[in-house]
Amino acid sequence: MDRYAGAGDEAADRARQQERHYQLLSALQSLVKELPSSFQQRLSYTTLSDLALALLDGTVFEIVQGLLEIQHLTEKSLYNQRLRLQNEHRVLRQALRQKHLEAQQTCRPHNLPVLQAAQQRELEPWQAMEHRIREEQQAMDRKIVLELDRKVADQQSTLEKAGVAGFYVTTNPQELTLQMNLLELIRKLQQRDCQMLTAPAAVLGPDLGEGSKQQEWYLEKVP
Repeated sequence: MDRYAGAGDEAADRARQQERHYQLLSALQSLVKELPSSFQQRLSYTTLSDLALALLDGTVFEIVQGLLEIQHLTEKSLYNQRLRLQNEHRVLRQALRQKHLEAQQTCRPHNLPVLQAAQQRELEPWQAMEHRIREEQQAMDRKIVLELDRKVADQQSTLEKAGVAGFYVTTNPQELTLQMNLLELIRKLQQRDCQMLTAPAAVLGPDLGEGSKQQEWYLEKVP
């Protein structure tokens, strides 16, 4: 008797999984219609079906949310590093300008030409420092780009290992854009799932609304 009951439970589970898969696939097919035609052609029925399968148990939603949080923390840290460097350089410039201004204000008129000549000589090493400052800022920007590149590769690898269709480590711009679109689809579905939790009577269907338009968490780089 228990064997028959167990078989019945398994059948019910399979039916629920199939229904869930159908709902996710239908929603994905509807969302894909909002993408440019060039990307629609690349997102075949098989790709969308595989993506829907990967999303069944909700694990991928959690992974994407975790990647989003890590991305925001990384961007915030890099931004703060760049901001500190800029502030340090700004303080140096302001201090020198203030020093020269105060000296000129207290200088007797007949001594002003001499003072200005001395200040001009003082600016010569400052020009070399300005060059060093620009180099430091450029080095910081390169560091930020490399760090974000590494973060993108980590995201691609994580999603590939999770079995999410369309994800693998690549730097091809077209593939990156396709992956961004796939992530946007996942995030819209995740948003819909959250809405379902607060509205039990709702049914997952093709009408998902506008959803989030943000893509900066993935592939954002400093110009």
